[in-house]
Amino acid sequence: MTTSTEMLAETLPDTPTKHLCVADIMTTRVVTIEMDDRLILAKEIFDNVSFHHLLVVDNEQLSGILSHRDFLRALSPNIGTAAELMRDTETLQKRVHQVMTHNPFTIAPRCDINQATKLILDHDIGCLPVLDNNVIVGIITWKDLLNAYYVK
Repeated sequence: MTTSTEMLAETLPDTPTKHLCVADIMTTRVVTIEMDDRLILAKEIFDNVSFHHLLVVDNEQLSGILSHRDFLRALSPNIGTAAELMRDTETLQKRVHQVMTHNPFTIAPRCDINQATKLILDHDIGCLPVLDNNVIVGIITWKDLLNAYYVK
């Protein structure tokens, strides 16, 4: 059975896009958050940026990912509304490690972008932390990949 990734690779002309590696398109300015930080800090970050993934670290080592979707799922739907009660705002006191995705899939910067695309599609995830010898060097999202494949 042919996957959508393989079909895409077969239909693309032999362009520089076909030979890009993760390092060529990843975002290198990564925002991290600590495992024991409270969700109110994540809220402050998400309220002021345009991206949707925070890498969670413990002693500078990647431990997980907190997506905007994970964050919203953990909060009371009444926050910021007229129905907000004290117990609703207390959900912002949860710790990041309580709601993050643990042990995320990762990729190396030298991997081909087709490998990154396959991982993201196969595991239905939005991003991959990029690690070089267990050091965070970037992040690649499905939007980065879509931009790389887009023929301008």
